[in-house]
Amino acid sequence: MKHLPLEVQHVKPQTVVQTYDRHTKMEGILVIDNTALGPGKGGIRLVPDITVQEVEALAKAMTLKNALANLPFGGAKSGIVLKQGMDKAKALQAFAKSIRKFIHDEYIAGPDMNITEKEMQVFAETLNDLKACTGKPKSMGGLPHELGSTGYGVAQSTLEAMKVAGMDVGEASIAIEGFGNVGTHAATYLHDHGAKIVAVSDLSGCLYKKDGLEIPELLKYRETHPLIEGFADGAEWLPKEKLFGLQADVLIPGARPHSIHHANKHAVKAKLILEAANVPIEPRIEEEFEKKGVLVVPDIVANAGGVISSYVEFIGGTEQHMFSLVRKTVTENTKYVLQESKRKGISAREAALRLANDRIEKALQKKQV
Repeated sequence: MKHLPLEVQHVKPQTVVQTYDRHTKMEGILVIDNTALGPGKGGIRLVPDITVQEVEALAKAMTLKNALANLPFGGAKSGIVLKQGMDKAKALQAFAKSIRKFIHDEYIAGPDMNITEKEMQVFAETLNDLKACTGKPKSMGGLPHELGSTGYGVAQSTLEAMKVAGMDVGEASIAIEGFGNVGTHAATYLHDHGAKIVAVSDLSGCLYKKDGLEIPELLKYRETHPLIEGFADGAEWLPKEKLFGLQADVLIPGARPHSIHHANKHAVKAKLILEAANVPIEPRIEEEFEKKGVLVVPDIVANAGGVISSYVEFIGGTEQHMFSLVRKTVTENTKYVLQESKRKGISAREAALRLANDRIEKALQKKQV
């Protein structure tokens, strides 16, 4: 049967579920976007302002990201409304039970914002199923989020993109928005390669030092402090929003969606942007940057380390296997989309979407035979 070309990014999600538990007051959302390549894979996000629209956008990104990484997963995402005084374990238990019927065939969970290996352990134990989620503790055969697979992949993507852009790793300056799991590991690996991290930010504010921050010292500080505020390194202390307008060659937005928007886009001075967060820039603004000669590596390429780690855990692979596959896949995809972008005169996102859509389309055609 002939199937017309599918523009996956414009197709509505397969399933949208909103759940509520009256005992714990848990409010949850599950969006299964597409299962052409396999069960939908995507993490659970725990934030106070989560919406169906945000989860839908993130689930769509997971469909494309998994296809681009050539993994046997579809795309999905879920979220729980974070409330004051919430017992995270009880909320995860209630959420797991509420979506039990979707597990395996349509959805495999994982960690996302404010969710750690402890919550993934609760999720798996609640359903008495080790295959219900990834990101579990090592004691359960997991490859926890805390290993830093996403940040490691962002660092590898950054290094490859700098090569394509003709930037010297030791000379170029880098600013990283978000100093949580992704940002800390990206900074660590980039610093280990001789990169100069001139700015980092979190909820408390932004640290800026023209000659480069001492990342190992900052990481030691973070071991005993929840935020970067108060770190003494001769760095200038700024409001967190100021990071985007700092003088930096490379910008890595790694926090919430749409952190670079119409109100602050003109302040950006970077010539290379790596999207460590999911959907940190609206596609139209990405296009504006690229028209001005700014290279933008989209989220579905740059931050794919987490989903690759999930796949390796799902098949019972080792930590060494995981890091090797993340490095190979993310590096190759970064090089491909940037070269294809230049060769065809299209955006890097468009190059990535064409490859992902082609793989999903072929999978759909096989299902219809």
